[in-house]
Amino acid sequence: SVFSPSRAVNRIVWVYNLYMQNSITVLTPTDWTDYELIDSGNGAKLERFGAYIIARPDPRAIWQRRAPAETWENAQATFVRGINDDGHWDIKNAPPSDWSVRYHDLVFTLKPTSFKHVGVFPEQAVNWAWMQDRIIGHKAKVLNLFAYTGGATMAAAIAGAEVTHVDSAKSTIEWAKQNAAASGLSGASIRWINDDANKFVQREARRGNTYDGFILDPPRFGRGPKGEVWKIEENLPPLLAAIRPILAHQPLFILINAYTADLSSIVISHLLADLTRTLHGTSTAGELVLTDTTSGRLLPNGIFARWQAS
Repeated sequence: SVFSPSRAVNRIVWVYNLYMQNSITVLTPTDWTDYELIDSGNGAKLERFGAYIIARPDPRAIWQRRAPAETWENAQATFVRGINDDGHWDIKNAPPSDWSVRYHDLVFTLKPTSFKHVGVFPEQAVNWAWMQDRIIGHKAKVLNLFAYTGGATMAAAIAGAEVTHVDSAKSTIEWAKQNAAASGLSGASIRWINDDANKFVQREARRGNTYDGFILDPPRFGRGPKGEVWKIEENLPPLLAAIRPILAHQPLFILINAYTADLSSIVISHLLADLTRTLHGTSTAGELVLTDTTSGRLLPNGIFARWQAS
């Protein structure tokens, strides 16, 4: 066929219009006092949790560092990556025995783990606030899948929701319970479930249970309590399909997070659209980022797609 510049321009305009209809939002929290992203670059990030400073690998930070070398040398603990995804901490000064951070009413007890995390993902603060705005004033039942140490669970509970917290690791559930207790939520309406997310959702459908709010924070790869293999590209679409029968008649919100660089926020926004196509509401998709205090640069920390009732 003959190349037509006018046809090419029309194609570009059509793609641009499609993009604008699925506009990408970039969100960053601005109200942390116990957390700071100090700098990033050369494949790592330098952070302060409370008064304790750590350096961790971050494969997205491929630019140059802006803070002086001596600032990075002030890190009290540095995670050294191993051959695979494992590694170890090089600790100059041990963290406090009561190492914790507070975000408004939420308290997180922290510890260095063998997979470089410390127990909280600070960028999620924007989602906690968004969920609370959806919940307040409603008698809401919320399902939190892949719930980790309970940031979203606690935020939803503080807003007045009944929360079902599901995670495949018993040790992580115990950690989340500690956080809830530290946040004054020992008596809150939280149901702690150690189970595979997909199996739990299927059982809830058979029981006829429904939920008003949904939080999904799936890993790229993981295993359930009985060795069930989770791969996000293969397992997330059927999990979302399994959720459809347990949607309340008029749900309040649905939130999907992902940390894998292999997926775009456009991908999970399309998955969310499949789930919510018969519902009345609005959707947003984009990136969660943290802003470093040395240069003001944005460090990507994952993607999200969220829907709310209109």
